[in-house]
Amino acid sequence: MPEKKRGWFQRFLDMIEWTGNKLPHPVTLFAILTVLVIFASWIISAVGISVEHPGEEGEIVSVTSLLTPEGIQYMLSSMVDNFIGFAPLGVVLATMLGIGIAERTGLISACLRGFVLSIPKVLITAGLVFAGIMSSVASDAGYVVLPPLGAVIFAALGRHPLAGLAAAFAGVSAGFSANLLLSATDPMLGELTISAAAIVSESYAEGMNIAMNYYFIIVSVFLLTIVGAVVTEKIVEPRLGEYKGEFREDAAGLQPIEKKGLLWAGLSLLVTAAVFAAMVVPADGILRADDGGFVQSPFMDALVPIITILFFVPGLVYGIATKEIKNDRDVADKLSDTMAAMGMFIVLAFTAGQFVAYFAETNLGLVIGVYGAETLDSIGLRGIPLIIGFILVAGFINLFIGSASAKWAMMAPIFVPVMMQFGYSPELTQMAYRIADSSTNIITPLMTYFAIIIAFAQKYDKRMGIGTMISVMFPYSILFLITWSIMLIVWMLLGLDLGPGAPIHYNG
Repeated sequence: MPEKKRGWFQRFLDMIEWTGNKLPHPVTLFAILTVLVIFASWIISAVGISVEHPGEEGEIVSVTSLLTPEGIQYMLSSMVDNFIGFAPLGVVLATMLGIGIAERTGLISACLRGFVLSIPKVLITAGLVFAGIMSSVASDAGYVVLPPLGAVIFAALGRHPLAGLAAAFAGVSAGFSANLLLSATDPMLGELTISAAAIVSESYAEGMNIAMNYYFIIVSVFLLTIVGAVVTEKIVEPRLGEYKGEFREDAAGLQPIEKKGLLWAGLSLLVTAAVFAAMVVPADGILRADDGGFVQSPFMDALVPIITILFFVPGLVYGIATKEIKNDRDVADKLSDTMAAMGMFIVLAFTAGQFVAYFAETNLGLVIGVYGAETLDSIGLRGIPLIIGFILVAGFINLFIGSASAKWAMMAPIFVPVMMQFGYSPELTQMAYRIADSSTNIITPLMTYFAIIIAFAQKYDKRMGIGTMISVMFPYSILFLITWSIMLIVWMLLGLDLGPGAPIHYNG
């Protein structure tokens, strides 16, 4: 029998997979980019290209070569400081100490299972998507817990299990940048954005905070939950058709000891939150600014440790109640395991830290930003088309480079200054990036957990492969991208702040 001719979409997916597999590891990629910055600074400096600083009238900025005696001295003497000073390094590791203890004691898994299993059957699809979106507070835990749980629940209800898996996967991955709470993603990306904004205006960057997209991501939760549920029930499930396989095991409910742990964890969370509220809610609270302000206050400066504590305390209490933690050695072991899992991020931080620091030291970001803005201005790409164009570019890049922090570390020093030249705030640029990155996560084979999702799916369909999985997830990706982008456009037209003290426009 002759082999069936492959369609254009399958060939497109093959091209993405082949191209992505040819790219070097992000650690190597940043090392290559660092070398390119060094030689680019030498070449551009020799040519003598300079621009007027957009934030300082009359100040001329030129590119500083790193291949000079002074430049070589800087590179060698600053290497350790560049690593330690890599903006997301400290905040991500600190945040993960709290989230890690909650994850490794089983608190987050129990919360997700308890929520999904407790909602009415009519709301199960929306509940799965919502739980997936909210699971981003636990970093990657949702990928392991929710897709197989969604498949089991749908199978138990007589529905196609792959539809349940797809709904959960869409929530976890495509909704990664939407949440009712701040998560590790906010400081990880926020610190990079603040550093990029400082290229144009240090004074503006000093007034920014990691909760810069908080208002927008809260509303995004409800939009994506509705869209995800509609796509599942109106597009994906009908396309999958009737499930012909054997309906498997029932979803396991919470054990009595887990319910006990959740009760005590919930009480400890309320107490901890009440303590912080007492320091924030009163106008003269100790975490308020001297003038009683909230946006620029010690509270905003302390968001990372507050998030850490709000996860750590319930996680610790849950572990004690369920006997996952019996002594201080168990706590230390779980914290150590969490940091061990961050090993690749720490290695990445070393090479990325050099790239970001060299990019700033050479003034390449500022020069590229000014020339990039002039180029876009010459072709007339302004306003909403400019934002949409940026979203599409970021989404396309995400098909080949999976790590959100790695991509933004490369893109922020270039695109944030460009957008600031057009009067758009760094906060808006970051949110546009987050929309693109999250929406296309589920259709790139290079996403870290994609292979695991396929393995889960193969329990119900042995023929499930990369192309089939992407075809199932494609409607979520496209409709999330379209509706989320429309929401951003409406937000822009209304001129609403994206978060506390985070406007749409930059008036430098």
